[in-house]
Amino acid sequence: MKPYTDGPGSGDGGGERPERAADPPGAGTTAPLADRLAAAVASVEAPDVVFAASVRGRRTLRDGGAADATATGRRELRYEIGSASKTFAGLLLAHLAASGRVPLGHPVDAALFPDRPPGRDPVTLHHLITHTSGLPGLPRDLYLRALPRRNTNPYAGYDARRVVEAFARARPRRPGTRWRYSNFGAAVLGHALAARTATPWDDLLREHVLDPLGLSGTALRPGAGGGRDATGHAKDGTTPLPPLDIAGFAAAGAVRATPHDLLAFLEAHLEPNGPLADALREVRRPVLSHGRGKHRQAHTLTWFQQPTPHGPAFFHCGATPGQQAFLGFCPATGLALAAVATRRYRPADPFSTEALTLLCEGP
Repeated sequence: MKPYTDGPGSGDGGGERPERAADPPGAGTTAPLADRLAAAVASVEAPDVVFAASVRGRRTLRDGGAADATATGRRELRYEIGSASKTFAGLLLAHLAASGRVPLGHPVDAALFPDRPPGRDPVTLHHLITHTSGLPGLPRDLYLRALPRRNTNPYAGYDARRVVEAFARARPRRPGTRWRYSNFGAAVLGHALAARTATPWDDLLREHVLDPLGLSGTALRPGAGGGRDATGHAKDGTTPLPPLDIAGFAAAGAVRATPHDLLAFLEAHLEPNGPLADALREVRRPVLSHGRGKHRQAHTLTWFQQPTPHGPAFFHCGATPGQQAFLGFCPATGLALAAVATRRYRPADPFSTEALTLLCEGP
């Protein structure tokens, strides 16, 4: 059972493509949740590992790893969550749409190039967040630029201007007709929303998502806000890597957060209330599916949907050059699960398998 595979570069800062598990796990286990979390931590070979769960608001965390525990403590560090950042971007878009500020069907060209005549089949904001824009996974000219930093910071140097220019040159194939996971599309979404609202992306996300949810342990840049960032490592588990420089792909993979903040984010999805209530409910609604037979997969505006014996669970994985993350929640069981590890993704790594199994088994 493998919920995602690595994307266009090994450890590309958030380019993995989640896939539905081949067979949903069974209905629960007799072992206490705390013991199962500890076993999951022990199964992952990484310098730092944290598995954090919340059952109807009651939290249980277990941590471990090969590295010496830091003075700050693993549970207090901020971890890069890579593509799981898209769940924050999608919630922001849903909120702006619910409040009437930005329609989901708003053409991207109208936001980025207001003086350019609209095309016949415009790419919309909804297309970007649901990976149906027809855009490739990454801009074609990024691959060559990324080669010198392929294993450390492949996005560094590809700034907002380059992302927007690459979109201007792109020729999307039949927007809205085909699902294709795209970091490029998610990055463009961030710039389109920033242009449409005349607000920088970081400020927009903090004002409408991070602050309302009380996520003070979440940042969008390394070292921001005085927090302590976890150090990622290469596949050998010992070579430290520099912090992720996501450059112009902030909406696709910039979020770094503490395990407690990740649980707070997921708990909000389980109990929607406050100014984000409508958006939190909206991002749980299935909007598309693709694939056939056992490979068929349903998606909401932001989450991958997984069938379980208890009802649907929602999850998203993330990977950066030196870290991994898993976020998921199941409304029927009231379980929220966040897992992080400071080692580069490897195809045989049990990290995401353990996390998805825990989520689907329930508390």
